[in-house]
Amino acid sequence: MSGISFDKPAEPGKWVPANPSVFEPAHAQGYRFRIEGKPDYAFLTVQLPADKMIKVEASAMATMDTHIRMKTRLKGGFSRLLSGESIFLNEFTAQGGHGEIGIAPAAPGDLMHQYLDGQTLYLQNSAFVACSPDVNIETKWQGLVKGFFSGEGMFLIRATGKGDLWFNTYGASIEIDVSDDYVVDTNNIVAFTEGLEYTITKVGGYKSLFFSGEGFVCRFKGQGKVWLQTRTPSAFVSWAKAFRPAKGGD
Repeated sequence: MSGISFDKPAEPGKWVPANPSVFEPAHAQGYRFRIEGKPDYAFLTVQLPADKMIKVEASAMATMDTHIRMKTRLKGGFSRLLSGESIFLNEFTAQGGHGEIGIAPAAPGDLMHQYLDGQTLYLQNSAFVACSPDVNIETKWQGLVKGFFSGEGMFLIRATGKGDLWFNTYGASIEIDVSDDYVVDTNNIVAFTEGLEYTITKVGGYKSLFFSGEGFVCRFKGQGKVWLQTRTPSAFVSWAKAFRPAKGGD
């Protein structure tokens, strides 16, 4: 058991921690959680009620109480494999008592939480971190043209159902309310809500496409939300190349 003490549950499946200012659910029915290290190296800690479970991306668990048990399940099959993500999800259950689990995403950056209550959220293929049991995670084919030009692969992750969902960014996160049209570089998109239509287009002409460094953008239309990341892995790699030691003889 962890060093954090819990008060007696007010009702089955619910409890009030000794320090309620530390862990607060974002939704009345959600798990209590804390995010530290924002926005550079965010770290998620979730408190699980007795015998409750959380689904976590493979290799993301960092710490957990000794009575928490893990099961690994195949999720998404071949389509999830094609998305570039692990085809496995780990399920952690607090057996016999309240438990605490720490989760560290692979990418340095921020962590966001959304409580789904029948809504659908689309994530880029590397953004999923964790979710509660009744949230369904599956891959969605976004089409050959959209996938090829988006820079994020042919598949998106679709999250549906009811419960907590956590996802991460590379760099800090920005939440945008879209009311009509909005343009985002394809590499900066992390997530967006169902109901937004999108097309992949060029910023300018073909000269701009090849020499401006901007590439393709995503044009959203409709009503909804878009989550952005302030940095991209591809831009960091391009920047870091200038500092790479030269090989002998160059």
